[in-house]
Amino acid sequence: MAVKIIVRNKRAWHNYKILEKVEAGIQLLGSEVKSLREGKVSLADSFARIDRGEVFLYNMHVSPYSYSADKNDPTRSRKLLLHRRGIEVLLGKVAKGLSLIPLSLYFKRGRVKVELALAIGKKEFDKREAIKKREAEREIRKGLKKV
Repeated sequence: MAVKIIVRNKRAWHNYKILEKVEAGIQLLGSEVKSLREGKVSLADSFARIDRGEVFLYNMHVSPYSYSADKNDPTRSRKLLLHRRGIEVLLGKVAKGLSLIPLSLYFKRGRVKVELALAIGKKEFDKREAIKKREAEREIRKGLKKV
């Protein structure tokens, strides 16, 4: 299976502790798919929410396709395609205080997929701990290279 990654949400890894990942389809217009193929998309401030038994992705910015006649709102909400049982499981976990954050957007077998994460927000001291840990590992790798 060929998977072509369109965009990754780098902020998600910095601001959230990822607990579980879920793959979902996304409902798009034809001109939006063409814009995605050009890589004109941003997941920077996007999030997913469950409304009336359906999952929607908010604030994903898809720039309008330059050759398209229809000019849609770039940050409109987009419906995510999941099985009913999967939505019920997500609803139970989101009710416990977890967030739904998109991690990446990619093509899989010609279809656009979104990798969602059930995540919990990091506090400031958690972020500092992660940075210290990363720097310590980097120093250890440097020391091993010199030997």
